[in-house]
Amino acid sequence: MNDVTRLALVDPDDRTRRDVKNLLLGLDMVWLEAETGRYDGFEDTVAQSRPDLALVALDGDPQRALTLVNRIAHETPDCTVMTVSASQEGSLILQAMRAGAKEFLSHPLKIDDFIAALDRIRLSGGGGGEDGKPARGNRVIAVAGVGGGVGCTSLAVNLGCALAEDARNSVTVIDLDLALGDADVWLDIIPDYTIQDVAENLSRLDYSLLKRSLTRHDCGAFLLPRPVQMEEMVTMGAEDLKRVIALLRATFSHLVIDIGKSYGALDQTVLDAADDILLVCQLDLPALRNVVRVLQYLDLQDKNAPKVKIVLNRMGLTDRQISVSKAMDTIGREVFWKLPNDYGTMIESRNNGVPLISHAPTSRLTESVRGLAAKLDGADAAPAAPTKGGSKSLFRFLKKAAA
Repeated sequence: MNDVTRLALVDPDDRTRRDVKNLLLGLDMVWLEAETGRYDGFEDTVAQSRPDLALVALDGDPQRALTLVNRIAHETPDCTVMTVSASQEGSLILQAMRAGAKEFLSHPLKIDDFIAALDRIRLSGGGGGEDGKPARGNRVIAVAGVGGGVGCTSLAVNLGCALAEDARNSVTVIDLDLALGDADVWLDIIPDYTIQDVAENLSRLDYSLLKRSLTRHDCGAFLLPRPVQMEEMVTMGAEDLKRVIALLRATFSHLVIDIGKSYGALDQTVLDAADDILLVCQLDLPALRNVVRVLQYLDLQDKNAPKVKIVLNRMGLTDRQISVSKAMDTIGREVFWKLPNDYGTMIESRNNGVPLISHAPTSRLTESVRGLAAKLDGADAAPAAPTKGGSKSLFRFLKKAAA
């Protein structure tokens, strides 16, 4: 189950609510949208936050809880209701089902029982996404390099912008090079928030807070950049990043994540969560040597090895580049995509802070990036006109400062 289900919980018993909350926080496929110890007001919480599921504990006050179940089921039909109780009396189960509950679980809640109930709800078409429809299989695309300067950030940023051209897509680009990432420069953005702000607010992170932490570019793509200052230490751990990815995955159709070159714990978390791992390299000996090293590392991970897709960048850079056939012999697998060399266009695009789709919309390089986006999306490219937004401009800021 790759899709994330948003869930709201109500349980007046602090102990059992804490136990259920801890269980849910350990599940990647569930995002705990809201939790409270009061039946009063929970109906409004559900109406406002629109979760996929509402989990109602009955034991605090069975009659009030059943009335609440009935109201949610009838007034918020897009939200599937599950109930949980230490009692297994047939009359209580029957009342819960008549009130509108789709599942009746027992306290203490067991993870296997909960996942099985979630599967049954998913198969019936509930608890999967907006408007009661099953959630889409949203994609996480990790862009990984085999060394500095091979073009990871340029590909991640421009791929995200190309995907955002399609009006059906909603895209976020995450810069995980926490020290020297420059995705904000590529997009000429001065962000109000960075991944550091997200890390500092994980305890109260929800959809609205995370959405406010993103900066929207004119093309429609959102950016979550690295910290502004190098001395800002990101306190986010691997499990924290996993939750952020899960939440963004539930909100956006595509996450494009530019990982660092250390292949540390945070990078590994992205690789594990990714549907596609684009391994970017050039046709030179150091890059190909590192491709082999990275592939050997990923081949030890049964889950990640099949996701890897080799992307050759700057094809035709010089006449002395290693041939593609020789490269494939060296790395032992097919090339997924080839990006042509257009150094002048790419440098102008970067130095002006304008993505390729705007700076050079008809260039061979731009069309190649669009083709890669379409292939990853499993569809023909059908870009829509970019929408206008209100992102801040780094280069306009610099020009004003110099004036």
